[in-house]
Amino acid sequence: MPSRFLPLDETLFRYVLDHSVREHPAQVALREATQDQPHAGMQISPDQGQLMALLVRLLGARRTIEIGVYTGYSALCVALALPEDGRVLACDINEDYVRVGRPHWQAAGVAHKIQVQIGPALKTLDARLDAGEAGQYDFAFIDADKTGYDGYYERCLRLLRPGGLVAIDNVLWSGSVARPAQDADTAALQALNDKLHADARIDIAMVAISDGITLARKR
Repeated sequence: MPSRFLPLDETLFRYVLDHSVREHPAQVALREATQDQPHAGMQISPDQGQLMALLVRLLGARRTIEIGVYTGYSALCVALALPEDGRVLACDINEDYVRVGRPHWQAAGVAHKIQVQIGPALKTLDARLDAGEAGQYDFAFIDADKTGYDGYYERCLRLLRPGGLVAIDNVLWSGSVARPAQDADTAALQALNDKLHADARIDIAMVAISDGITLARKR
């Protein structure tokens, strides 16, 4: 049996950040601005943002989707990695949180790449499908209400081109997925994790970074 995950204490986590993360000043400023917001723990970690940016560059992505923007750090990471004509379709239901990120997107010079859609993400994604955009996106990031993940995943998979990538956040859920579910969010994540593992439409890797992220490449 291979070794289990290396415990990542604060000292080792700082080492990881110091030796891998390269942040734009606007990213640092947005992280700091988010610290005082309600639910600040919903923001992804800098190393996860770095990974997502690298994946976007490796894909040569131009059209991307984000479901669950919060204050916009992950959208900023992706937008900075996109070419000038790249776009993020950024879906959220809370303009108040998104408003925190807008000045920092502007400061980074990428606000024009982030197209915010305020409203239920399923409606936004269905509208894109109805508009004939299936198979036209390169990358999608899902980080919103956990009970909605399966619906988001199915729609994103249709919107992605073959070879496109879905990144699904919080798949470890602080370890709760490995124990009997005590709430609807955990149960939804467990069901989705089982589904993804068996899904012949994708290639898959579950990565133990932050709260767990599953990478699913559309075949």
